[in-house]
Amino acid sequence: MFKTIYSKYLVSFIALLGIGFLCISIIICAVVSSYSMDAKTEVMNKTAQMVYIEISNEMKAESCGFSDAISNNKERFNEIFSLLSDYSESNILLVSSGGNVLLENGAEAYVKQTKLSEKTLNEIREDAGHSRFNDLGGLFEQRRFNYIYSVENASSGKAMGYIILTSGASGMSQVFEQIIKVIILSSLWVFLAAIIIVYFITDRITTPIKQISKAVKSYAKGNFNVRIPVEGEDEIATLSIAFNNMAADLSKLEKTRNTFFSSVSHDLKTPMTSIQGFIEGILDGTIPEEKHSYYLGIVLEEVKRLTRLVNSLLDITRMQSGSVKLNPEKFDVCEMARLILISFEEKIEELKLDVEFNCDDDPSTVFADKDAIHQVLYNIVSNAMKFTPEGGKLKIDITKEKSNEKYLVSVYNSGIGIKEDELPFVFDSFYKADSSRGLDKTGTGLGMFIAKSKIEAHGEKISVESEYEKYCRFYFTLSSNEKHVQKMISDK
Repeated sequence: MFKTIYSKYLVSFIALLGIGFLCISIIICAVVSSYSMDAKTEVMNKTAQMVYIEISNEMKAESCGFSDAISNNKERFNEIFSLLSDYSESNILLVSSGGNVLLENGAEAYVKQTKLSEKTLNEIREDAGHSRFNDLGGLFEQRRFNYIYSVENASSGKAMGYIILTSGASGMSQVFEQIIKVIILSSLWVFLAAIIIVYFITDRITTPIKQISKAVKSYAKGNFNVRIPVEGEDEIATLSIAFNNMAADLSKLEKTRNTFFSSVSHDLKTPMTSIQGFIEGILDGTIPEEKHSYYLGIVLEEVKRLTRLVNSLLDITRMQSGSVKLNPEKFDVCEMARLILISFEEKIEELKLDVEFNCDDDPSTVFADKDAIHQVLYNIVSNAMKFTPEGGKLKIDITKEKSNEKYLVSVYNSGIGIKEDELPFVFDSFYKADSSRGLDKTGTGLGMFIAKSKIEAHGEKISVESEYEKYCRFYFTLSSNEKHVQKMISDK
C-alpha cells in the first residue's frame, strides 16, 4: 500500500502527531474539567453561604425554624435568590430535613415534585458538602452539576434543611467545544506543516538514493566514471562517499583486469608465435637440418617461459582463493641467501659483478614457510641480476632489528633503478620497470606481486626504494618469534 519512502514517513509522522494531539487533548480536557469543577464548586459554595445568611437572619428575626422562615418570606427570598442564581449561574432549591421542597428559584423549574422520596433524601444527605454530576436519586430528569449545603441546628447539630444549587453542563460543554475546535484547527495546521517538512526531509534522503541507484546501474554496465554528489556530513553523505570510493576501486580493478588480460595475451602470444614459427620452419624445411638443434633450443626456452608464466598465474589464483596454506618452520635465512647466490654464480661471473654479502647473525634463524621465502628471495635476486649492468654491484644484507625479534633482508643492486613515479606500482601484477622489454625479455611481471603476497601472508612487510639510474633496493622482514608468526598466519 505504501510503496514510497515519502508515503511511509508521512503516514508514520501523521500517526505520531495524531497520537500526540489525542494525548494532549485528553490532558487539557481533564485539566480544564477539574479547574472548571473546582471554580464552579467555589462559586456555588459562596452562593449557598449567602443564601444561608439570608435564611439565618430571618430565622433569628422571627424566632422560627428553617421551614417557617422560608414559607413566611417566599416572595422576598425569590427576589434575593434570583440575583444569587444569576451570579452562580445555577438554580437554588431549598428542601426541608423531611424532604419537602420549600422553594425553587431559577430561570427554569427542574423539580416536578413537592415531596422527595426517601431514596432521594438519603442521597442528598450523603452528598451534603460535596459537588458532583448526578440526578440526585431521580430528583432531576437528567444529570446535572449539584452542590448541597446542609443547614444544621446549632444546639443539636441535626440538619434542619438543605440548600441545593444545581446547574446544567452547557457551560462546560461550550468550553470543551472551544478547546476541541482550537485543537482541531491547530492539528490541521501542524499536519499541513508536517506534510511539507516530511516532503523536504524525504526528498533530501531519496534524491541521493536515486542517484546511487542510477550510479549502480551504470556500474552494472561497466561505466565506473559516474560519481554521486556529496552534500553535508550526515549518513547519506557518508554512504555517497563510500559509493564513490567503491566506484574508484572498481574502476581501478577493471583497469587492472584489462591490463592483466592484455599482459597475459601478450606473454602467451609471443612465445607461442615463436614456437609455431620455428616448428613450421623445421617441418617445411625452411630451417636447414643442421640448425634444428639450435632452434629447438629456442623453442625449449620459450616453453619454459610459458611454464613459468602458467605456474605464476596458478600461484596467484591459489593465493587469491586462499587455497595456499603456509607451512612455517625454523630455518637459517643466511644459508638460504648463500645458496641462492651460488645458483647465480655463472651469471655473476659472466657480468663480472661486485657481490657483497653481510649477515649479522650466523645462523639467522627465522620461522616462516621455507619454500615461499625461497621463491621470494630468488625472485628478488633474479630481478636484481637482470637490471645490474656489467661490472655493477650486488649486495645482500641480513640484519637483526634490535627493537623486536625480526630480521631485515635487503637486496641492493646498482643500475638503472626505478623512476620515482613508478615506485607505487612495482608490486602490481604484470608491472615491468623495463616496459620496452629490452633488458627483461623473459620476465612475466608477476614476480614482485607474488613476493609481496607471500610476505604479507606471513604478516610481514616488503618495500622498495630506488634512485633512478643509480640503484634499487628491495627489502622485507621475517620474524623469529614462532608464536607471533602462527598467530599472524591464523588471522589471515
